[in-house]
Amino acid sequence: MSAYNYNIHYISFGCKVNLYETAHLRHMFISEGFDPVENEEDADIVLINTCTVTAESDKKLRKTINRIRRVNPGAIIALTGCFPQAFPNEAKALGVEIITGSRNKTELLPMIKEYFTLPSPVMSVPSIAKSHDFESMVGCTDGEKTRAFLKIQDGCDRYCSYCIIPKARGGMASRNLNEIRAETEFASATGHREIVLVGINLASYGIEEGLTIADAIDTVAAVKGIERIRLGSLEPEMLTDGIIERMAEQKKLCPHFHLSLQSGCDRTLKAMKRRYTTAEYREIVAKLREKFKNCAITTDIMVGFPDETDDDFAESCRFVEEIGFSQAHIFAYSRRKGTVAYSMENQVDEKLKRERAERMSEITILSQKRYLSSQVGRVVPVLFERESSPDFHNGHSPEYMFIKVPKKSCEKSLRNMIFYVRILKIENNCAVGEIISPDEL
Repeated sequence: MSAYNYNIHYISFGCKVNLYETAHLRHMFISEGFDPVENEEDADIVLINTCTVTAESDKKLRKTINRIRRVNPGAIIALTGCFPQAFPNEAKALGVEIITGSRNKTELLPMIKEYFTLPSPVMSVPSIAKSHDFESMVGCTDGEKTRAFLKIQDGCDRYCSYCIIPKARGGMASRNLNEIRAETEFASATGHREIVLVGINLASYGIEEGLTIADAIDTVAAVKGIERIRLGSLEPEMLTDGIIERMAEQKKLCPHFHLSLQSGCDRTLKAMKRRYTTAEYREIVAKLREKFKNCAITTDIMVGFPDETDDDFAESCRFVEEIGFSQAHIFAYSRRKGTVAYSMENQVDEKLKRERAERMSEITILSQKRYLSSQVGRVVPVLFERESSPDFHNGHSPEYMFIKVPKKSCEKSLRNMIFYVRILKIENNCAVGEIISPDEL
């Protein structure tokens, strides 16, 4: 056991990349004798992996720090991630003990040891504006989870007018294929059957080295024991015909594509500095649906961007209805200091933003219901997960449909097993089905 036998509590805000990184930090600290605890009150150290996508994220962080100071005034607070990287002076003003940026998280361990040696604030936020170095972390997976997340890409060079991410995450950087293979082998050895590839701009994987996301997919697929590969959020314009063709050849790839749309209005997309038009987006969706029969297309949609008129919003609604997403995340534009859009004229009224978000949600909920209804009668392989109800086995199909199967009395858990399920009906955006034998396929 290390001399640093302290209790540490972890808080992770934001995206799946942050969750992945926090899991790795947890593993790193456990190996040094730090004990993870579930509550802030019991912690000697509280490590916060921050998000700064919106101003609301920053407010949430400040509230969290204030709460920790109130319930556990003696705790050492360590900040890392996007907020201190993008706004180091503001982070320093929060009065926490330890601060790192978004690409030197592995320095947290020596920094905490330094703090214990000479208790005084420790801060290290190196510039990453032009960095294309990928910060590798020790391979680990959460044995409590059925699927394992695998970060293969970091950073973004796109500079959309509303987005702080290039400042918070630096330039695009990709993970070495050998490292991807090694961590996949570790995940397989610990019983995981599905890998989820994640990144800040995942579709740009390998662009610095002449590789593509298809190379990463093939590398993971080659590992024995891995039966499914799922992709995180994708920038649509990066999916060329060649990449789609290669992805379609990989039978382990789940037919579920989260293509970030943001707006279905070309004028708004141009103001956002997005790099595609609605026509190009429509064409990419059509190609995916051609190559991946019955695939699920999900997305993010922003409403209330500066100078979005009623006509612009109506155009966006029509496009969203046309595409027919199986699920969508709807959110109102939030002004983000440090971005071009922050100073744009004709900011949309907050009340109108909420009204537009409600209207867009109504459209996408109907699309989701139509998609789910179209699945009734299909037979799909389901990877079963930890059971949240004593009455059902539950899991996800390759299309990421949540599926429940009624559990028989005293029946054992099916966790981490794959069975074929016939979908019988839809209840509350969930598919209900029955397990069938291979003979019935």
